[in-house]
Amino acid sequence: KSFDSFQLHNISFTLPKGYIMGLIGPNGSGKSTILKSITRQLQIIGGKVYFDDRNLNSFSYKELSTRMAVVLTERMRPELMTCHDIVATGRYPYTGRLGILSREDEEKVEEAMRAVHAESLGSRDFNNISDGQRQRVLLARAICQEPDIIILDEPTSSLDVSIQAKIINMLIKLKKEQNLTYM
Repeated sequence: KSFDSFQLHNISFTLPKGYIMGLIGPNGSGKSTILKSITRQLQIIGGKVYFDDRNLNSFSYKELSTRMAVVLTERMRPELMTCHDIVATGRYPYTGRLGILSREDEEKVEEAMRAVHAESLGSRDFNNISDGQRQRVLLARAICQEPDIIILDEPTSSLDVSIQAKIINMLIKLKKEQNLTYM
């Protein structure tokens, strides 16, 4: 059959902690739809998603945001936010209603920025940095959440080959150092 009529049914997989899993397929084949369903950004049409042997729908959004971080391909355009501010939003699941960061939260932000070599970007306007720098900042935000798994949708798309290699090597290094799981 041609890819135009290719469909997946009854998908089942297990992703152990500390592993990296990739979805490969042609444009429009449903990779992003699967990821958005796993992250509850789209309602699941059929079947169920389990996370640590629990139905994903049994998690509150707050609980899920401490267990799962998401880096999507949509380009965010926040107004008047520095790179530090963007990374700090990864700590919001751990702050009170006002979103005030503690000293420990600030340390987590700095650690995450160091992990992706973005510490020099902290005071820069997020909208005025390169795509490669933007991907590093968004990855730092995800790391800052201290999740069990990070879901990445085309983390290197539209980046030149040398930046793609740096991002992939960074993900592998962080997987080893922090036992992170990626999908």
